[in-house]
Order: sequence, then C-alpha cells, then structure tokens
Amino acid sequence: MLKNHPKGLRFIFFTEMWERVGFYTLYAVLVLYMDKVLGWSDARKGDFYGIFLALCYFVPLLGGWLGDRVFGRRATVRAGAVLMALGYAGLALSSASQVSSFYIGLLLVAVGTGIFKVNMAVLVGNLYTDRPQLKDAAFNIFYMGVNVGAAIAPLLATFVSVYFHSYNISFWICAGGLVLALIIFQAGSREIAPADVRAPKPTPAAAAAPAAGGAALPEAGEDRRRVATLITLFVIVIFFWVAFYQNGFALTLFAERSTRVFRFLRPETYQFFEPFFIIVLTPLLLALFARLRRAGREPATPVKIALGLVIMSGAMLVMVAASLAGGNRDVNIMSPAWLIGTYFIVTVAEILISPMGQSFVSKVAPARLQGLMMGGWFAATAIGSYASGYMGKHYSRFAHHEYFILLTALLAAAALLILVFMKKLRRFAG
Repeated sequence: MLKNHPKGLRFIFFTEMWERVGFYTLYAVLVLYMDKVLGWSDARKGDFYGIFLALCYFVPLLGGWLGDRVFGRRATVRAGAVLMALGYAGLALSSASQVSSFYIGLLLVAVGTGIFKVNMAVLVGNLYTDRPQLKDAAFNIFYMGVNVGAAIAPLLATFVSVYFHSYNISFWICAGGLVLALIIFQAGSREIAPADVRAPKPTPAAAAAPAAGGAALPEAGEDRRRVATLITLFVIVIFFWVAFYQNGFALTLFAERSTRVFRFLRPETYQFFEPFFIIVLTPLLLALFARLRRAGREPATPVKIALGLVIMSGAMLVMVAASLAGGNRDVNIMSPAWLIGTYFIVTVAEILISPMGQSFVSKVAPARLQGLMMGGWFAATAIGSYASGYMGKHYSRFAHHEYFILLTALLAAAALLILVFMKKLRRFAG
C-alpha cells in the first residue's frame, strides 16, 4: 500500500495515529463524562460539545496562517501537540468540584488540535508535489492512520471504564498518546522536512508586474476562481458534518438510553466501529479506485463526495427505522446491530468525503494559500460540528425518528447542491 510513497508519510501516519488515540479517547467519553460526572442537562452538554468541536475545526484557520507565514509546519505541529498534552492533563485533574480545570483543559485541547491537524494535512499534500496523481491515495492512507488511532481509543476507554470506573484515567491516556506522537514526529523530522514549505511571499517585482504589463492579472483571477470553488465545497460539506458528528452525541445517547448494554459493549465502545470499518474498507476502496484509474474511469473527487453524501443520508434512514422499531422509547431494548450497521454506512460515506475533501483542497488551493484553504476546510467542519451540538440540545425534545429524518433531509439537500455545482467543482479537480 505504501509502494511509491515517500518515507515521510510513514512518520506522519504514526504521529497522527497516536494523536488521534488521545483525541478519540476523549471523544468517546466526553458526553458521558458531562452526563454522569458533571451531571449536566442535554442542553448544556450540547452547548459544550458543539463549541468544543467547533473550536477544534475553526482554529485551523489560525493554524494554517501560523504554518504558512510564521513558524513553519513542523514547529506549529509540535506546539499543537504540547498544548493538547497540557489540556488532557487538565481534564484528568477535573471533577464536579473542579470544573474550572475541565474548562481550561477542553480549551487547550481544542486550540492544540486546531493548529496541529491543519499543518499535518498540508504536510501530506506537500510530500506529493512531484506525484500529484497519488494524492488521493496518500490522503486515504493518512486517513487510515487517523482511524487506527480512533479504533484503539474507544477500546482503551471501555477497558478503563470496566476495570477502573474512571473517565479521568482515560484523560491521562489521552496525554500519553500525545507524548508518543511528539516522539515519533521528531524522529521523522528529516524525512518530513521537504514538505515543510512555507507559502511564497510576493516579491517587489511580482507586485509591480501588473502595473508594468498586466502579466500577473490572469494568475490573480485564476486564484480567485480556485478560492471561490473551494468556498462552494466548504459550504456544501457543512451539512455532512452536522450529521457525521451525531456519532459523538445523538448516536452515543441512543447507545446509552435505547440500546442493550453488555460488559464489553458499552456506550463508549460504539466509537470503535467506525474507525475499524475504515481500516478494513480503505484498502479495498483504494484498490478499486486504482483499478478504475488504470482503466481511465476513476470518478473525479467531487463525484466521490456527492456519492458520499447520498450514502450518509442512507445511514440516517437506518436510524429512522431503529427509532420507529423501539428506540423512541428510551429503554435499553434495541439490538446493537442497529448502531453497528449505521456506523458501517457512515464509514463508507466518510471515506468518500473526508480524505477526498482534503485531497481536493490540496489540488485546488493556490500555492500561497495552501494552509489557509486547508484551514477553510476545517472551518467548514467547525460550523457543521457546532451545528451538530446545537441540534443535539434538542435530541430529547423530538421523537428520535423525527430528529433523524431532519438529518436525512439536510444530507439530501447537500447532495443536490453538489450536483448543481458539479461542473464548477470539476474544473480544477485534475
């Protein structure tokens, strides 16, 4: 799978894997911690869940600028990892009587995550300036690293819950994941260095070119069209993230309140299935797309994203059926198969949207705006994740099937918008 790929990708893969162990251990227990330890209402949990995720994905705008213009990619990645480690330590020291430590820890994790993740994504893209045809595959492999970590995390959280009955110990595990990530990243610094390219600064000669002969104007116009294309995609994928981040809120509450509980299949354990399915399915999809590419029939990246939106709407329809079959009653009677099946469908949609979206940004963004535009992708994720928490506030106010019908409608609207703008999106897709 790594044949023809640069060695730097291996170090990025394992750095990202251990960082995600930290993040997704927190993600698996965050709503449960606010519910069982802090004793917050659904409305308050929804506020903090949405704001936290929004910060994680909005701060990349700052992180992209820092990587582009100030510190460079590797230094910004290291700074983000340190902030996350400190944040997890703060969460580990928090309690119902020490909520200020929870607030500070959550803020540090959000800021650290934001400046870390955008520069990791840009590093991946920059490794392939001489082989752009492999970018889609590279981002799929990178995304596997994300999901290996994400699969390990809920298993660790479940083990700690079963044997130690403590979410705080899980937060210490999060901090340990970041320490390992830093060690691996530093070990691969030499291999990653060629991708640590800052955005070129305009020279006086370039600035004077339009006045002298207008030669730079067509390039500026091209850049504006590329940015406009990316903004169009960013707006559309917001709807996907609104539905996707229900896995940490509505689907977790469905697991806690409506699904049968077993010793080693607890509400936090369900976060394992999505990354597990990604690990299993990604090589199969990579092989399929490679075969189609050799035959000259590989779908363009925007087509993959549109297909992902349609599939995601199918996942929400499964939850509509699960709710009507008994989930609406909020009694632990539902088979785990409902949620596991939903996560399988969500996984297929995610593979077609998340890594493909980052690859699309890497292909389309002007060189001088790579970090900022990757930050824009994450900002769209931020808006969608905040909206997911805002919707989550109302999870108990609707019949659950009505809640999931609304999500299905949002995804159908997004798929329709992709089709409307398909010609524009395909123009720079390569």
